[in-house]
Amino acid sequence: MAETRYEDCIYKNPNAEVELRVRDLLSRMTLKEKIGQITQIERRVTSPSVITNYCVGSVLSGGGSPPCEGAESSHWADMIDGFQKAALETRLRIPIIFGIDAVHGNNNVVGATIFPHNIGLGATRDADLVRRIGAATAIEVRASGAHWAFAPCVAIARDPRWGRTYESYGDTETVCKMTSLVSGLQGDPPEGHPNGYPFVAERKKVAACAKHYVGDGGTEKGKNEGNTIVTHEELETIHLAPYLNCLAQGVSTVMASYSSWNGDKMHTHHFLLTQVLKNKLGFKGILVSDWEALHRITDPPGLNYRECVKDSVNAGIDMVMVPFEFERFISDLTSLIESGEIPMTRIDDAVERILRVKFIAGLFEHPFSDRSLLDKVGCKEHRELGREAVRKSLVLLRNGKDPEKRFLPLSRNAEKVLVVGTHADNLGYQCGGWTISWFGHSGRITTGTTILDAIKKSVGSSTEVVYEEHPSEETLSGHNNFTYAIVAIGEEPYAETFGDSSELEIHFNGSKTLKSVAEKIPTLGILVTGRPVALEPTTVEKVEALVAAWLPGTEGDGIADVVFGDYDFEGKLPMSWFRTVDQLPMNTDQADPLFPHGFGLNCKKD
Repeated sequence: MAETRYEDCIYKNPNAEVELRVRDLLSRMTLKEKIGQITQIERRVTSPSVITNYCVGSVLSGGGSPPCEGAESSHWADMIDGFQKAALETRLRIPIIFGIDAVHGNNNVVGATIFPHNIGLGATRDADLVRRIGAATAIEVRASGAHWAFAPCVAIARDPRWGRTYESYGDTETVCKMTSLVSGLQGDPPEGHPNGYPFVAERKKVAACAKHYVGDGGTEKGKNEGNTIVTHEELETIHLAPYLNCLAQGVSTVMASYSSWNGDKMHTHHFLLTQVLKNKLGFKGILVSDWEALHRITDPPGLNYRECVKDSVNAGIDMVMVPFEFERFISDLTSLIESGEIPMTRIDDAVERILRVKFIAGLFEHPFSDRSLLDKVGCKEHRELGREAVRKSLVLLRNGKDPEKRFLPLSRNAEKVLVVGTHADNLGYQCGGWTISWFGHSGRITTGTTILDAIKKSVGSSTEVVYEEHPSEETLSGHNNFTYAIVAIGEEPYAETFGDSSELEIHFNGSKTLKSVAEKIPTLGILVTGRPVALEPTTVEKVEALVAAWLPGTEGDGIADVVFGDYDFEGKLPMSWFRTVDQLPMNTDQADPLFPHGFGLNCKKD
């Protein structure tokens, strides 16, 4: 009997039902090909020969990891298409799915639109805005050739000492609302779409990833990758709730958390990964591990790696973000399957889920990048959306020492204005971590508008703008007749554990700078931070106005739009702002905060 031609296989028929295609393709796969699909590797160890020899199913770019220095979207598309070409030369021609940390726009790519980090978007409470940001991000991601965005982070940040606080939208109610990013990235599922079944609408959309399952923002003392000590009921009502919204929107993937629940590592937690997420909640997409997470299950890391592979895969992990030592992972996984320590039913379930998402995402029909989208990267429409997001995210904390004499909005036609601070003319600080690189950087790291740029564009032609990052005594001597000063200070960029902080201080003597300027000149303070930070009451009392600008991204014009009065302040605090770190953790209903959860003044009404 003649062998079935590749073109005649059911799985190659775009008109066949997805589940038929999945079962048909699975039935044709060898063990080696199945293990390859479960393996996700970093692009730095990826080559066409690696993909073809190991039948690799997924590649990712970790923490930026660009194809070249200063890589733009076309460079990314060239790289990813090259990997894809190799995948399509394998026996079954199964395309790879390429994942990227597009967490506030396609933030790894020079020239892309960088939107405010999630903490700022949480201050907007605007679910439609976040959905539109998701749609714009999807276009810019697909232009780069990637198919999968590791977003949204739906963590509930319970303690700002956590280094990933800015990746959270805030409290449970707000985070649940902001899961609209899923529909923005993937498209809106049709009426009657089953809960938990993955959905990607069209070629301009990408697979989304709800992370980090579950409880990552509730760890003791805000320690990243730490232990979340809560009851089962608290885990459900506080931390699990946003995942229900994501599943209802057909989120394609879920990423497990490094953290533990009451001492048990999430990556080996069969009850939460399989019994709850997959069986009870009906999730049918890919459950992916986090970066090198299987190494981190033990202390010290990497101890008895083979056992970690067994425990994680048996617990329910479908795809393993290896990302470098893929030969060791493949060898251990093969051995575990052959010995019966991991049953083939578990492997087949994992591969079915991976193939399901690939079929639904249209990768078999459209595996390569869509170069027609390149002109949309950083386009005016997307930058205007970013500007709108900045406007709506700003939280006005103080407006005038005298309640009867509001300081904002500022006059555009002031004779002379002083602009000060480490964050006034620094696009990298303005964007924060996860921008071009994992940690982010100082300086003009991409295309955008700094706060100083925006101020200069907004004031009248006769207004003199003086900028000094660190003002001299002579500047503050009182002989310069400044109408007002704008001081932009905050945190330097950070990511993950490196952002954990017990003191939550403003860097670069920022508080001292703000206070010294405010003692001499009527001052607006702008805080560029990823979370509430320590503020001395005496400093707050010295300034005329104080604004939390969070990490606004590339569109600094949005700040000028509001402080000069074209738009009013709309943002409300997504978490309580503590008086002292001794009060932490401070939940939304806790007494005596410096500024309570939901606080935010309004120039025209308050």
